[in-house]
Amino acid sequence: MKLLRYGPKGREKPGLMDATGAIRDLSRVVKDIDGDALSPAGLRKLKALKPEKLKKVAGKPRLGAPVNPIGKLVCVGLNYADHAAEAGVPVPKEPVLFLKTANTYAGPNDKIQFPRGATKMDWEVELAVVIGKRARYVSKERALSHVAGYTICNDVSERAFQIDRGGSQWTKGKFCDGFAPMGPYVLTADEVKDPQALELWCDVNGQRMQHGNTKTMIFDVATIVSYISDFITLEPGDVIITGTPPGVGMGKKPNPIWLKPGDVVTLGVAGMGEQRQVCVGFANK
Repeated sequence: MKLLRYGPKGREKPGLMDATGAIRDLSRVVKDIDGDALSPAGLRKLKALKPEKLKKVAGKPRLGAPVNPIGKLVCVGLNYADHAAEAGVPVPKEPVLFLKTANTYAGPNDKIQFPRGATKMDWEVELAVVIGKRARYVSKERALSHVAGYTICNDVSERAFQIDRGGSQWTKGKFCDGFAPMGPYVLTADEVKDPQALELWCDVNGQRMQHGNTKTMIFDVATIVSYISDFITLEPGDVIITGTPPGVGMGKKPNPIWLKPGDVVTLGVAGMGEQRQVCVGFANK
């Protein structure tokens, strides 16, 4: 299944995308694409539905982040060896973790609004893992049974905030408003044969910047879920973003490439659709 949320910001409704690409309304079935809907019982209920019996949504509405609420957005940094190399840091011996906050969540095609003072805006296509079953101290062997599905996230980053201003402060460069576009939908785990065999890509203004495959992750999805569950309880509706392959703007040689207002970023993960974001300059509103 392809589960999504559609409608104006703050008033999104739950839905699913059928085999034809049409959106079907789920408002009479579930309250939202939340922890209850993403639980094993919730997914069984949704899978029993016949999409053609659900109300078809007219037109092409805006899509929101496909999970709401997201209790935690846990991020894994430097999880591709080539990306660690372009960042000039050693390959980590354990997963590098940081968090993004609720203000970062955005729809897959919402504009990327630059924060005030931004000078080094960057892109990062990432596979996002959506938790469907409570996970605490789970083994690697059982970890994937706690995953409800997968989606796409652009881990938008402001490198001057992150690196130049006061040393390496990842959160400061990662938790600005709208810095985690997600979607377009959650592809349920039963439709992903192997999360370690997925191509990822990102284009800026039509030029391919990133192209990688999750098979080259340093720490695979099962390892990541198990590892994080040793430190914090993962609940249904939590999301983990799993790192980015090489090709970010910061790593371009001989000169870094930074996003500027008017740039268009498109990115995708195999089988999970794509995102498209237009960059806009700071607006003091």
